Amino acid sequence: MGDWQDPEAVRFMLDDCETWAVVGLSGDPTRTAYGIAELLQSRGKRIVPIHPAAPVVLGEQGYATLAEVPFPVDVVDVFRRSEAAGEFADQAVAVGARGVWLQLGVVDEDAFARTRAAGVPMVMDTCPAIEWRRR
Repeated sequence: MGDWQDPEAVRFMLDDCETWAVVGLSGDPTRTAYGIAELLQSRGKRIVPIHPAAPVVLGEQGYATLAEVPFPVDVVDVFRRSEAAGEFADQAVAVGARGVWLQLGVVDEDAFARTRAAGVPMVMDTCPAIEWRRR
């Protein structure tokens, strides 16, 4: 596991970051991404759906790509399979995100190394719901 879940990186994203882009968030309430987006909202976070269909989800306008979001994003929370997650970590760095979060079961060690080397905190293979419960 290494330092994939560095406590300071987790604390920074949960406490200090307000705007969370949720990659893979659609309007399907049965999907995990939807439930976590609801949790983020209940904790006072602004969510930004990132999905090819650019849906409005939980009252927030979606965007097809991170690059299309017209305001700063603090955290990019990735609900995609491990094979697809790395490109979103790279996009997060490119748009100036302050943190990258790969959800439970999502691991890309190369993307982790690249993102950290770029000076951006990143956590993998965990979930905001789990981390908030641990406190």
